[in-house]
Amino acid sequence: MIVVDAHLDLAMNALQWNRDLRLSAYVIRTLEQKVAGKGRGLGTVALPELRRGRVALVFATLIARSTGRPVPHIDYPSTAQAFGVAQGQLAYYRALERQGHLRVITDAEGLEAHVSEWFSWDAAADAVVEAPPLGVVLSMEGADPILEPEQLEVWWHAGLRLLGPTHYGPGRYAGGTGTELGLSELGKPLLAEMARLGVALDLTHLSDQAFWEALEIFDGPVLASHNNCRALVPHQRQFSDAQLEAIVERDGVVGVAFDTWMLTPGWTPGNREATLETVVDHIDYLCQLAGSSRHVALGTDLDGGFGREQSPVDLDTIADLQRVPGLLSERGYTGADIEAILHGNWLRFLRRIWGS
Repeated sequence: MIVVDAHLDLAMNALQWNRDLRLSAYVIRTLEQKVAGKGRGLGTVALPELRRGRVALVFATLIARSTGRPVPHIDYPSTAQAFGVAQGQLAYYRALERQGHLRVITDAEGLEAHVSEWFSWDAAADAVVEAPPLGVVLSMEGADPILEPEQLEVWWHAGLRLLGPTHYGPGRYAGGTGTELGLSELGKPLLAEMARLGVALDLTHLSDQAFWEALEIFDGPVLASHNNCRALVPHQRQFSDAQLEAIVERDGVVGVAFDTWMLTPGWTPGNREATLETVVDHIDYLCQLAGSSRHVALGTDLDGGFGREQSPVDLDTIADLQRVPGLLSERGYTGADIEAILHGNWLRFLRRIWGS
């Protein structure tokens, strides 16, 4: 079954982690056997595995923080550095596009042509014919690389269509995970520019204060690309029932993340309790809360700075997303429900915001 994944950090992995994503995850693991660091030698995401997993479309990130708390390769001392890194990530996607490995999707016409080709390929079920190129919708995780709100239009013309104002810590535009900060002075004009340009608001990583402030003043489309349920995992990184219900009321979609610390309460490094069934627990909770399968989808974040050590224990690579339909079927979900969760809800969301 065709899959849409609403959160992968492909360019960060390629540039900041120096991974050639044209190679398989298994080759990359071998090359990293002597590379120190979290997740090294344990990666789960690369282009061959995305094709095997029938992942037709991903929301692929540009990510470079500048919070005043520098961290190598992710959080930079100056906004100019964050801007430069994100521009490099953008250039990486465009280079892969030029080489025929992916397509950057920016409008309804491009989306329909892309998914039509993928559905035709999937229906043929011909293992001999290579899958079409991966589709990519560009998303920025944390708006720190945007030098000032007015510069958002430049990013829009470059292909940016989704934007989360913050990440971890005190972002330039809003308080993020681990803070109790609301929108900054720059936050409100950024949201105004997003509404003017039609850029969707990704609420993921917003602090509780920033979440509610943003919903109050932003009247455009909203999503949570990779978020789980605070009722199941009590942590500020997850969203409360009230927050999830607010997204549903705005006809938004929530992508369930596969990072195990977001799946099981009290997670500690080395904890291998979470399985794909645990992922389905969060999907099911969201469906029950929303009253239907219309607002729940996937946003795996499987390459978000970790590997197999922090993924569901029965997941080897992202190709194993093809096991999710069977698990949902065992819970009593219909074929239509499963299609909605695996790809339909994100496609409907994009069609709505792009006027298709």
